[in-house]
Amino acid sequence: MNINLIKIILLIFVLSTFLSCNGQVKSEQKIAENKTNELGKSVLQLDNRIWVIFQDSKENFWFGSNGVGIFHLNGKDLKQITTENGLVDNTIRGIQEDKSGNIFIETANGISKYDGKLFTTLKPIVSKNNKWKLETNDLWFGYNANDVYRYDGDSLFELKLPRQNLKKTFGIDTLVSPFNNNNPYSVYKVNKDKDGNIWFGTFVAGAFRYDGQSFMWFGENELSILPNGTAPGVRSMIQDKDGYFWLSNFISKYKIEQNTLEYEKINGIEKDKPNYFNSGLSDNNGDLWMTNYGGIVWKYDGKTLSEFEINNEEKDVLLITIYQDNNGIIWLGTDNDGVYKSNGKSFEKFELNK
Repeated sequence: MNINLIKIILLIFVLSTFLSCNGQVKSEQKIAENKTNELGKSVLQLDNRIWVIFQDSKENFWFGSNGVGIFHLNGKDLKQITTENGLVDNTIRGIQEDKSGNIFIETANGISKYDGKLFTTLKPIVSKNNKWKLETNDLWFGYNANDVYRYDGDSLFELKLPRQNLKKTFGIDTLVSPFNNNNPYSVYKVNKDKDGNIWFGTFVAGAFRYDGQSFMWFGENELSILPNGTAPGVRSMIQDKDGYFWLSNFISKYKIEQNTLEYEKINGIEKDKPNYFNSGLSDNNGDLWMTNYGGIVWKYDGKTLSEFEINNEEKDVLLITIYQDNNGIIWLGTDNDGVYKSNGKSFEKFELNK
């Protein structure tokens, strides 16, 4: 065998070994990248404490827990997402989606944005001039803000609601509670009405409506600290089919005079206690649905108030949230018994394997 032939054989051997190793490295890199981009770990069931329910434009469900992260359901594939996957905090308080399909998760320690691959944490900018805007595609967040956040697609701005003379209006000291950093204007909930106006429900400072130009303030005693010392907070603002607004209570509904841009308080629903609801919605038919912590769901069609009791033989079910999905189905999130789903007549426990 001549020297040239030996050189050629050695060269082929070296090249084949290099390509094999290089291919193995690339394969290992690809596996590492896939692991990095995995959306949580597979689990068999939801946590018992589900405070937020959301269905995105791709029909996936997101269930936000009160301390163990978020659960993503794609068909029957359930995954649990936590801070280990890039989430800023495991206590979930809100979920939204923007026009591009990005998912925004509101937590007790900030807001995470999920672009389909990675989680990033939004960093708020304090708006020194407190410049308010109202754009169609803006996202609004209330939890953990001082008082509220507006996200315009690029930046997260922290804004303050217009201060009012709360002590004079309510006749009480609204700074007596240690909750929400002693800020009576802490926003519990943000809702948008049929005309595109934004509503803010606060801890004990009543409710505000912002139309892009000015604010309307609802400074009613029933929306602040009650005579017995409790503070129900304005946790839900819903509009019925007749245009009236309901602000977390059955006691009153509100009519806005379009000419004067002032509101009129009208008697709500005559019923026994409790008089307040912590979560509500207006369904596709315009009927109102409300829940309270005690395990009762109410449906109000403008004339009749129907009551649904959520039954569990072992314990009282503590309701936190109510949600209507893309197909019009009503869901309930609880503080101690997972999730319930409407079957058209009543509510039954949602089990993944069913």
